[in-house]
Order: sequence, then C-alpha cells, then structure tokens
Amino acid sequence: MAAAIVLTVSAGCDSAAERKAEKDAKAEFSKAADLSTCTKDAKPVATPYPDGFPTDWPFPDQTVVFSAQDRGADGVVVSAISKAAFKDVLATMNGPVEKAGYKVDKGETEEHDAEAEWSGNGYHGRWAIRESATCAGETVVQVLSAHS
Repeated sequence: MAAAIVLTVSAGCDSAAERKAEKDAKAEFSKAADLSTCTKDAKPVATPYPDGFPTDWPFPDQTVVFSAQDRGADGVVVSAISKAAFKDVLATMNGPVEKAGYKVDKGETEEHDAEAEWSGNGYHGRWAIRESATCAGETVVQVLSAHS
C-alpha cells in the first residue's frame, strides 16, 4: 500500500513537472513574438528560411514574414504580421495549413488569440496568432518549426 502511494505521488510530480516544462516552453515561445511591427513597417526576410522550417508552409494572404530566427536544436521561429483579420488568419491555420499536411495535435482558441502544437511532413512545432495591440486590424503570426 505504501509503495502504491509513493508511486502515485511520484507520478503526480512527473505530471506537474511536465506541465511546468510545457508552460515554460510556451512562455519562451511567446516572448519571441514581436508584437510592435506593423505591415507598413515590416521588411520581408529572405527565403528559404533556415533549415528546420518547411518551404511550403502556407502563410495567410497579406502576410509579411519579417523575422526567421534559427534557435539550433529548438528549431526555427518565424514571425510575421498580417493585414488579414484574426478570424481569417485562424481560418488559414485550420484550413490551408492543415491541408498542406501540418495537422494540429492540440490547441486552444480564445477571443483574440489562438495557439496550437502541430506536426506533419517531417516537422513539428507550435503556432500562435493574436490580434495586434499596436496595429489596428492586423494579426501577429508566429510559427516554431523543427525537424521531427
């Protein structure tokens, strides 16, 4: 009986540790987002993006990718700003992105932001979108990608 209690407590600690690690990873990913660049100021980065980011990722129309950071083993973080409304960007992430083979594994959508973990075509990662607080009517798009 005592061994069962110890195992249960240990399993709970592992689960709590995993949740904390996931929360920390999400916070680090979110900190990388540039929330102040508007499309009128965004300068497109050269393509292809660093190795680890799929060349066929379908960004929404009216989107400018202005940053592609190679984070080594953590993957590539691509930041963009879109003139498209949040609901239209969300429709792209749940439509053309999934049709291109990048399926949502789990995610959540709120009124002004959404995020998801995804995998497919030899890659995995996380995307996050949010209404821009700085650029009226624009949507911040951030995608983390790494080879699977």
